[in-house]
Amino acid sequence: MPKPQFRHQGEWMSKTIAITGKGGVGKTTIAALIIDQLIRRGCTPVLAVDADPNCCLDSMLGVKVEKSLGTIREESRAIAGKGMSSGISKQQLLELKISECLVEAEQFDLIAMGRPEGPGCYCYANNVLKSAMAEITSCYPWVVLDNEAGLENLSRRIVQKVDVLIMVADPSRRGLDTLVRLSDLARGMEIQYDQSVIIINRVRQSRQPGNLETIKSGIGADRLITLPDDDDLARLAEDGHALFSLPDSNPVRQNIDGWIKQVVNHENR
Repeated sequence: MPKPQFRHQGEWMSKTIAITGKGGVGKTTIAALIIDQLIRRGCTPVLAVDADPNCCLDSMLGVKVEKSLGTIREESRAIAGKGMSSGISKQQLLELKISECLVEAEQFDLIAMGRPEGPGCYCYANNVLKSAMAEITSCYPWVVLDNEAGLENLSRRIVQKVDVLIMVADPSRRGLDTLVRLSDLARGMEIQYDQSVIIINRVRQSRQPGNLETIKSGIGADRLITLPDDDDLARLAEDGHALFSLPDSNPVRQNIDGWIKQVVNHENR
């Protein structure tokens, strides 16, 4: 059986942006906005990776995940049990199933980890995602990884190296304390990254914390970005609409765009 061919066959030195933080701080929304801005700057094709078992990045990108990596184990077992995999190695079968999980859009592709079906260890889906990332990232110049809460996926080395590690928090006292714990955890796990960025999401102008630069300095982050609390963005996310329709004048989009412009220009030098 020939090796499955992915839609994009270029050989790039892929750049990976990984987004992490506690649950409910807007990681997936930020991931979708980053993907949107990369597309707008011609950094295509982008590979979007939804590593959160809840799988909601697809709706924010205006596509639909029909099959996730979590289904692969049971499907592979069923194929083997029926004798349908004769002449196909396990690795070839895995690559074939991975290619079936890709959601193809015009300027980006999406692959979702999902939840494993049937009994068994969740580590299998994690290992499949790791294999998928190793297999297909060279087909994309930019990879945006939307993690589940915490740094668990990064600690399992789904990707070996992260170019940009984004830690997202809300502006509450507890949220800001979480940033310090995430940073300490990243160092303890010896996660490799070239640049670390703090994003404080849903900041109300009247309640903006005054100690953000102190936190940035204490963590040793390279960049601090604040995103305002925005009704239009919240409405789109709550209604499950794609974020591509957000107007250019939206302040959250403008803040993300300004940063992405610098990142892209730096990588192109």
